[in-house]
Amino acid sequence: MSARDIINELPRLSEVDRRAIRGKLLEIGRDPDVALCDQSALEGAQLLDRMEEEDARHPSR
Repeated sequence: MSARDIINELPRLSEVDRRAIRGKLLEIGRDPDVALCDQSALEGAQLLDRMEEEDARHPSR
């Protein structure tokens, strides 16, 4: 798969997947401590995304 193919597929991904990809790209070549902080932030954002998706599936009563 070429870089162009990958770039063309990005808009079709969910926000959660795009955030994970963004995190991985930022991690490349970074200080390990900074990468760990980035990973923690990413996991927190993913948790919030899952909670929002769950809330959307169960509207308030």
